[in-house]
Amino acid sequence: MFFAPRPMPRLLRDGIRGALMALCLLHIPLQADAGDEITSARFLGETTLYPHGVLGDKVEFTTLRIVTARGAVDYNVAPDHVFEDLEPRLWNIDALPGPEVVVILSSVTQGASLAVFNADGLLARTPFIGRKNRWLAPIAAADLDGDGTAEIAYIDRPHLAKMLRVWRLSAGQLVEVASAQGLTNHRIGDAFIQSGLRDCGRGPELVTVDADWQHIVTTRFDGTNLHSREIAEYRGPDSIKKALVCRGT
Repeated sequence: MFFAPRPMPRLLRDGIRGALMALCLLHIPLQADAGDEITSARFLGETTLYPHGVLGDKVEFTTLRIVTARGAVDYNVAPDHVFEDLEPRLWNIDALPGPEVVVILSSVTQGASLAVFNADGLLARTPFIGRKNRWLAPIAAADLDGDGTAEIAYIDRPHLAKMLRVWRLSAGQLVEVASAQGLTNHRIGDAFIQSGLRDCGRGPELVTVDADWQHIVTTRFDGTNLHSREIAEYRGPDSIKKALVCRGT
């Protein structure tokens, strides 16, 4: 998805801050039924604990609020974690109806991970990258290979490694199923991510940019391997938006 710019300023918003005793999250129910379908999610509780600044400022979030028809549930990170992200994504990644919430959860010492929540809490998470000030940029979640199971894709370290990684939820864990080098979707300091998902009649394709920011690239997953092709010159964010709606490509 192509995200709207990050709102500024972000300091002094309402939030609920807290620490957790285990697994870096504290569950604070607010009249919610965990069986309800998620309708929205948002970040609260700003912090400058982790001054990475990859998204253009040094303010991140401490709380994820998930809203269902019956109310809301808050999840607070531990003192050494933050949500290093733009906004929560409502993506369906399991076999059940209704979306999950997908966010970037970062450790101040181990860098970013991709975390998936439902109304019960943390459902699954990829490993932290392993070093502070290392980040990832989500692309999309969809059934990329047509087998009835959703995959979830992101760019691992879009400024350094520039690696597309594809994961699948299996037995309550996110398992990596494919990867490819030489792709990116974010520049340091940008308050938006330049990538997404499209289907122009050939099946679902991930849309990113090549490592040198010269060409727009689409990538398909056949269940085993990733297949990429250049479809147009990269000429700024508008060229990505055009590619996502199949214009001229």
